[in-house]
Amino acid sequence: MKAFAIDGYRAPLHAIERPEPAIGDNDVLVDIRAVSVNQLDLKIAAGDFKQILRYPLPLTLGHDLAGTVIGVGAKVSRFTVGDTVYARPRDGRIGTFAERIAVHQDDLAVAPSSISVTDTASLPLVALTAWQALSERGEVHPGQKVLIHAGAGGVGSIAIQLAKHLGATVATTASAKNADLVRNLGADVVIDHHTEDFAQLLTGYDLALDSLGGQNLEKSLRVLRRGGKAIGISGPPTPDFARTAGLPLPLRMGITALSAKVRKQAKQLGVSYEFLFMHASGEQLATIAELVDAGAIRPLVGRTFPFDRTPDAVTALAGGGLIGKVVITRD
Repeated sequence: MKAFAIDGYRAPLHAIERPEPAIGDNDVLVDIRAVSVNQLDLKIAAGDFKQILRYPLPLTLGHDLAGTVIGVGAKVSRFTVGDTVYARPRDGRIGTFAERIAVHQDDLAVAPSSISVTDTASLPLVALTAWQALSERGEVHPGQKVLIHAGAGGVGSIAIQLAKHLGATVATTASAKNADLVRNLGADVVIDHHTEDFAQLLTGYDLALDSLGGQNLEKSLRVLRRGGKAIGISGPPTPDFARTAGLPLPLRMGITALSAKVRKQAKQLGVSYEFLFMHASGEQLATIAELVDAGAIRPLVGRTFPFDRTPDAVTALAGGGLIGKVVITRD
């Protein structure tokens, strides 16, 4: 089958022929109809996570999929041939830039029925990230104030909608040209990141979801109330993450050093900082599908590319400035 892979870190993405996927007892074989491109694909291709995720090379990229079940393993009971499904395969089993893939049944969910396969493919990674940050980690509830950075982006656009569904007042950063867009998604306060300093305008927030890192994360700590929490998805990783991931001691020590500054700043301000590296969950995707079909969440797709132009889709995301997600389709 055809797929798109890298032969080495920072090497170009190119078409290859791969063997058909092997199906384990708990696996579901999916004919992929659409996938989306994520920042995680770019970071893995650049080698940014090679100490944490030790993938063999050549590596087929891709973390999201929407498609049709064409085979099931002996122990699969929740899915049957013909089901329309979506997933973010677990770490170690990525590779959705391909015609077919075998996915563990626990990572899979029946797709929302109210949206297209293109829109569905845009959701898994970013929607799981938003859910795990706001609901699982942040425990957001009505009356709270939440800051979400990059509200017109893949994670931000979903996180705004989810935070509103959970009853929060939402502030977000965006460019002036996207202000109406993020307001329509549910943002109550919009900060123009080109001309305004959110740290000077916001205060008393319960939660900040940071997708940028660096100085932006450090400033986000200052808008929180005492006892508030910042969740970072761009880093730096924390010792808690390193322990949970079972990383070797030398790497855990390095990660501890990397995040020492921001953790110290958080402690001095009476707030906390957590690093989130989202995990696969078919159960959570099933809940997200219900929210989509109820109208609480709508996908935001900025550009689409045909499967043969997968490298162009990755280049488009790397170039920045896009609204929502980049989706690759197999028509």
